[in-house]
Amino acid sequence: MSYIDLTTHQFDPEGYWDRPLGRSVVPSAGELALFDQNGYDLTDLEQCYATVNSMSAKPHREHRRALKAPWFTQPDRVEGAVLNHSLLFERKGYTGDALRQLERWAKINPLIYKIIRIRPKWGLDFSMDYADRDGNVFEVLHWEYDGFDFDEVAERKQQLEMKFAAIDWDDAALSMLKLKQQWHHLDFFAQSDWKCNYFGIVKERFKMVIWE
Repeated sequence: MSYIDLTTHQFDPEGYWDRPLGRSVVPSAGELALFDQNGYDLTDLEQCYATVNSMSAKPHREHRRALKAPWFTQPDRVEGAVLNHSLLFERKGYTGDALRQLERWAKINPLIYKIIRIRPKWGLDFSMDYADRDGNVFEVLHWEYDGFDFDEVAERKQQLEMKFAAIDWDDAALSMLKLKQQWHHLDFFAQSDWKCNYFGIVKERFKMVIWE
């Protein structure tokens, strides 16, 4: 059995926010702090734009917040193939009144150009672990895929949904455990390539720098 359930969540194809904030005070340096140039974590200023543009930035690991939604889910399990996380991510650019507002503020606080130069990005993240009562623990598959082209990432999403939903993850994990000598000694990227080849899926592509 696959032991995972596909959610109905879909990406928002609109890559830009256009509604400005209802304020005149120029954003501070602190509102641009901890800018994530290759991922999906939102600064405080981006979170303000998310709210005014009717989107919800959800908690994501300690101080972080991101535009994310569940992709696959799994009932609680404590052994066998255990889904660590499976998420859909988005990052928005700016246009219209929102962009014009940012451009005015950037003349006073150039850090705001960090926000202005964002390219819309969409991402897929799937992480399946394995644990058993003999003490075996490993990542069965941790696959991440980013892109600036909505249609391309949406197509990857559809392809991988069919693939992941059809896999018996317990059986896959046990088979990989028997082949441990082939992949366990490899570094991070080599293990990723080995596992992508094993499951017959496209290689990972992530940490794409978000600025124009």
